Amino acid sequence: MGSDGSIILAFDLYGTLLSTESIAKELKTQFGAEKAATIAVTWRKYQLEYTWRLNSMNQYLPFSTITQRSLHHAIAENNLELQSRTAASLMSAYDCLSTFPDVAPALQSLANQPSITPVIFSNGTREMVSNSVSQSPDLSPYSGIFKNIVTVEEVQKFKPHPDVYYHLAAKVGKTREQMGDMWLISGNPFDIVGAKAAGMNSVWVDRGAGGWADGLIEGEKGRPDLVVHGLVQLVEAIEAGKISTPGTRI
Repeated sequence: MGSDGSIILAFDLYGTLLSTESIAKELKTQFGAEKAATIAVTWRKYQLEYTWRLNSMNQYLPFSTITQRSLHHAIAENNLELQSRTAASLMSAYDCLSTFPDVAPALQSLANQPSITPVIFSNGTREMVSNSVSQSPDLSPYSGIFKNIVTVEEVQKFKPHPDVYYHLAAKVGKTREQMGDMWLISGNPFDIVGAKAAGMNSVWVDRGAGGWADGLIEGEKGRPDLVVHGLVQLVEAIEAGKISTPGTRI
Protein backbone atom coordinates (compact mmCIF):
# COMPACT_ATOMS: atom_id res chain seq x y z
CA MET A 1 0.00 0.00 0.00
CA GLY A 2 1.44 3.33 -1.01
CA SER A 3 4.33 1.70 -2.86
CA ASP A 4 2.80 2.86 -6.15
CA GLY A 5 3.58 6.46 -5.28
CA SER A 6 0.09 7.29 -4.06
CA ILE A 7 -0.25 9.72 -1.18
CA ILE A 8 -1.23 8.08 2.10
CA LEU A 9 -3.76 10.14 4.06
CA ALA A 10 -4.31 8.74 7.56
CA PHE A 11 -7.61 10.05 8.87
CA ASP A 12 -8.24 10.18 12.59
CA LEU A 13 -11.78 9.02 13.31
CA TYR A 14 -13.15 10.47 16.55
CA GLY A 15 -13.12 14.26 16.47
CA THR A 16 -12.06 14.40 12.82
CA LEU A 17 -14.51 12.38 10.73
CA LEU A 18 -17.02 11.65 13.47
CA SER A 19 -18.29 14.27 15.89
CA THR A 20 -18.13 12.97 19.44
CA GLU A 21 -20.42 15.83 20.45
CA SER A 22 -23.18 14.27 18.34
CA ILE A 23 -23.66 11.74 21.17
CA ALA A 24 -25.48 14.59 22.92
CA LYS A 25 -28.56 13.64 20.90
CA GLU A 26 -28.75 10.31 22.70
CA LEU A 27 -27.78 11.84 26.02
CA LYS A 28 -30.63 14.32 25.62
CA THR A 29 -33.18 11.51 25.53
CA GLN A 30 -31.75 10.09 28.75
CA PHE A 31 -30.86 13.17 30.80
CA GLY A 32 -32.54 16.15 29.15
CA ALA A 33 -31.19 18.95 27.00
CA GLU A 34 -29.68 20.96 29.86
CA LYS A 35 -27.26 18.21 30.90
CA ALA A 36 -26.64 16.51 27.53
CA ALA A 37 -24.02 18.88 26.07
CA THR A 38 -22.10 19.07 29.35
CA ILE A 39 -22.01 15.30 29.73
CA ALA A 40 -20.86 14.85 26.12
CA VAL A 41 -17.93 17.23 26.57
CA THR A 42 -16.98 15.74 29.94
CA TRP A 43 -17.20 12.21 28.58
CA ARG A 44 -14.81 13.05 25.75
CA LYS A 45 -12.45 14.85 28.14
CA TYR A 46 -12.04 11.82 30.38
CA GLN A 47 -11.93 9.42 27.45
CA LEU A 48 -8.78 11.19 26.20
CA GLU A 49 -7.35 11.78 29.67
CA TYR A 50 -7.59 8.08 30.47
CA THR A 51 -5.57 7.16 27.35
CA TRP A 52 -2.82 9.62 28.27
CA ARG A 53 -2.70 8.39 31.85
CA LEU A 54 -2.45 4.78 30.69
CA ASN A 55 0.40 5.72 28.34
CA SER A 56 2.23 7.37 31.23
CA MET A 57 1.72 4.32 33.44
CA ASN A 58 2.77 1.94 30.65
CA GLN A 59 -0.58 0.19 30.90
CA TYR A 60 -3.29 -0.56 28.36
CA LEU A 61 -7.05 -1.02 28.32
CA PRO A 62 -9.19 -1.40 25.20
CA PHE A 63 -10.66 1.87 24.01
CA SER A 64 -14.14 0.42 24.41
CA THR A 65 -13.46 -0.11 28.13
CA ILE A 66 -12.02 3.39 28.43
CA THR A 67 -15.07 4.84 26.70
CA GLN A 68 -17.42 3.07 29.09
CA ARG A 69 -15.48 4.01 32.21
CA SER A 70 -15.13 7.64 31.16
CA LEU A 71 -18.90 7.71 30.60
CA HIS A 72 -19.45 6.63 34.21
CA HIS A 73 -16.94 9.29 35.33
CA ALA A 74 -18.79 12.00 33.40
CA ILE A 75 -22.16 10.93 34.78
CA ALA A 76 -20.85 10.86 38.36
CA GLU A 77 -19.26 14.29 37.97
CA ASN A 78 -22.64 15.66 36.94
CA ASN A 79 -24.27 14.10 40.04
CA LEU A 80 -26.43 11.75 38.01
CA GLU A 81 -27.07 8.02 38.07
CA LEU A 82 -26.48 5.66 35.19
CA GLN A 83 -28.53 2.52 34.84
CA SER A 84 -26.88 -0.44 33.10
CA ARG A 85 -29.51 -0.40 30.34
CA THR A 86 -28.87 3.30 29.71
CA ALA A 87 -25.11 2.71 29.62
CA ALA A 88 -25.56 -0.04 27.05
CA SER A 89 -27.77 2.22 24.93
CA LEU A 90 -25.21 5.02 25.01
CA MET A 91 -22.34 2.70 24.10
CA SER A 92 -24.40 1.40 21.19
CA ALA A 93 -25.05 4.97 20.07
CA TYR A 94 -21.29 5.54 20.00
CA ASP A 95 -21.19 3.22 16.98
CA CYS A 96 -23.53 5.55 15.10
CA LEU A 97 -21.97 8.97 15.61
CA SER A 98 -22.69 11.69 13.08
CA THR A 99 -20.02 13.02 10.76
CA PHE A 100 -19.13 16.69 10.55
CA PRO A 101 -21.00 18.43 7.69
CA ASP A 102 -17.86 18.81 5.56
CA VAL A 103 -16.96 15.12 5.64
CA ALA A 104 -19.38 13.68 3.07
CA PRO A 105 -18.56 16.04 0.17
CA ALA A 106 -14.85 15.72 0.86
CA LEU A 107 -14.89 11.91 0.88
CA GLN A 108 -16.98 11.90 -2.29
CA SER A 109 -14.29 14.01 -3.98
CA LEU A 110 -11.46 11.86 -2.63
CA ALA A 111 -13.09 8.80 -4.17
CA ASN A 112 -12.22 10.31 -7.54
CA GLN A 113 -8.58 10.95 -6.66
CA PRO A 114 -6.52 7.95 -7.86
CA SER A 115 -3.34 9.44 -6.40
CA ILE A 116 -4.74 9.24 -2.85
CA THR A 117 -4.73 6.23 -0.51
CA PRO A 118 -7.03 7.07 2.43
CA VAL A 119 -6.87 4.96 5.60
CA ILE A 120 -8.48 5.31 9.02
CA PHE A 121 -6.07 5.57 11.93
CA SER A 122 -7.67 5.44 15.36
CA ASN A 123 -7.27 4.84 19.09
CA GLY A 124 -10.46 2.79 18.89
CA THR A 125 -10.56 -0.98 18.92
CA ARG A 126 -10.91 -2.72 15.59
CA GLU A 127 -14.48 -3.66 16.52
CA MET A 128 -15.42 -0.11 17.53
CA VAL A 129 -13.95 1.46 14.41
CA SER A 130 -15.39 -1.17 12.08
CA ASN A 131 -18.82 -0.70 13.67
CA SER A 132 -18.58 3.07 13.30
CA VAL A 133 -17.56 2.86 9.66
CA SER A 134 -20.30 0.38 8.81
CA GLN A 135 -23.11 1.63 11.08
CA SER A 136 -22.80 5.42 11.11
CA PRO A 137 -25.57 6.57 8.75
CA ASP A 138 -23.35 9.44 7.61
CA LEU A 139 -20.05 7.59 7.21
CA SER A 140 -21.11 4.13 6.02
CA PRO A 141 -21.92 5.24 2.43
CA TYR A 142 -18.23 6.12 2.04
CA SER A 143 -16.70 3.12 3.80
CA GLY A 144 -15.29 1.74 0.54
CA ILE A 145 -13.06 4.77 0.13
CA PHE A 146 -10.78 3.67 2.96
CA LYS A 147 -8.18 1.12 1.96
CA ASN A 148 -7.36 0.04 5.49
CA ILE A 149 -8.35 0.49 9.12
CA VAL A 150 -5.36 0.85 11.44
CA THR A 151 -5.93 0.75 15.20
CA VAL A 152 -3.61 0.74 18.20
CA GLU A 153 -4.63 -2.61 19.67
CA GLU A 154 -1.56 -4.47 18.47
CA VAL A 155 0.91 -2.04 20.05
CA GLN A 156 -1.29 -1.48 23.14
CA LYS A 157 -0.46 2.21 23.36
CA PHE A 158 -2.43 5.30 22.44
CA LYS A 159 -1.81 8.48 20.52
CA PRO A 160 0.43 10.45 20.84
CA HIS A 161 2.90 7.66 21.74
CA PRO A 162 5.41 7.38 18.86
CA ASP A 163 4.94 3.61 18.60
CA VAL A 164 1.39 4.03 17.28
CA TYR A 165 2.62 6.20 14.38
CA TYR A 166 5.38 3.69 13.59
CA HIS A 167 2.71 0.99 13.70
CA LEU A 168 0.71 2.95 11.13
CA ALA A 169 3.78 3.12 8.90
CA ALA A 170 4.28 -0.64 9.09
CA LYS A 171 0.63 -1.27 8.25
CA VAL A 172 0.81 0.83 5.08
CA GLY A 173 4.16 -0.58 3.95
CA LYS A 174 6.45 2.21 5.14
CA THR A 175 9.58 2.13 7.27
CA ARG A 176 10.52 4.56 10.03
CA GLU A 177 12.74 6.28 7.50
CA GLN A 178 9.66 6.91 5.35
CA MET A 179 7.45 8.58 7.94
CA GLY A 180 7.48 11.74 5.84
CA ASP A 181 5.66 9.87 3.06
CA MET A 182 2.46 9.91 5.14
CA TRP A 183 0.03 12.66 6.09
CA LEU A 184 -2.03 12.60 9.26
CA ILE A 185 -5.42 14.33 8.99
CA SER A 186 -6.72 15.17 12.46
CA GLY A 187 -8.83 17.66 14.36
CA ASN A 188 -6.99 16.84 17.59
CA PRO A 189 -3.90 18.99 18.35
CA PHE A 190 -2.28 16.31 20.54
CA ASP A 191 -2.47 13.92 17.58
CA ILE A 192 -0.89 16.49 15.25
CA VAL A 193 2.02 17.08 17.64
CA GLY A 194 2.49 13.34 18.12
CA ALA A 195 2.59 12.68 14.39
CA LYS A 196 5.07 15.50 13.81
CA ALA A 197 7.32 14.18 16.58
CA ALA A 198 7.33 10.80 14.83
CA GLY A 199 8.31 12.39 11.51
CA MET A 200 4.96 12.51 9.70
CA ASN A 201 3.41 15.38 7.77
CA SER A 202 0.18 16.67 9.27
CA VAL A 203 -2.98 18.56 8.41
CA TRP A 204 -4.92 20.06 11.28
CA VAL A 205 -8.67 20.40 10.78
CA ASP A 206 -9.47 23.63 12.62
CA ARG A 207 -13.25 23.73 12.21
CA GLY A 208 -13.64 26.37 14.87
CA ALA A 209 -11.17 28.65 13.08
CA GLY A 210 -9.57 29.49 16.41
CA GLY A 211 -6.01 29.13 15.15
CA TRP A 212 -3.20 26.95 16.42
CA ALA A 213 -2.59 27.49 20.15
CA ASP A 214 -0.72 24.35 21.26
CA GLY A 215 2.60 25.51 22.69
CA LEU A 216 4.16 22.25 23.88
CA ILE A 217 6.81 21.99 21.15
CA GLU A 218 8.35 25.20 19.86
CA GLY A 219 8.93 25.92 16.18
CA GLU A 220 7.79 24.10 13.07
CA LYS A 221 8.11 20.67 14.69
CA GLY A 222 5.29 21.61 17.03
CA ARG A 223 2.93 22.91 14.35
CA PRO A 224 0.88 21.32 11.55
CA ASP A 225 2.19 21.54 8.00
CA LEU A 226 -1.20 22.69 6.80
CA VAL A 227 -4.30 24.08 8.52
CA VAL A 228 -7.75 23.68 6.97
CA HIS A 229 -11.13 24.70 8.32
CA GLY A 230 -12.87 21.66 6.88
CA LEU A 231 -12.09 18.62 4.78
CA VAL A 232 -13.29 20.29 1.59
CA GLN A 233 -10.26 22.57 1.94
CA LEU A 234 -8.10 19.46 2.21
CA VAL A 235 -9.40 18.32 -1.17
CA GLU A 236 -8.68 21.77 -2.58
CA ALA A 237 -5.12 21.57 -1.23
CA ILE A 238 -4.63 18.22 -2.95
CA GLU A 239 -6.00 19.57 -6.22
CA ALA A 240 -3.73 22.62 -5.90
CA GLY A 241 -0.69 20.36 -5.59
CA LYS A 242 0.08 21.24 -1.98
CA ILE A 243 -0.05 17.55 -1.04
CA SER A 244 1.02 16.28 -4.41
CA THR A 245 3.85 13.83 -3.79
CA PRO A 246 4.94 11.61 -0.90
CA GLY A 247 7.07 13.53 1.55
CA THR A 248 6.07 16.97 0.26
CA ARG A 249 6.39 19.72 2.86
CA ILE A 250 4.40 22.89 2.42
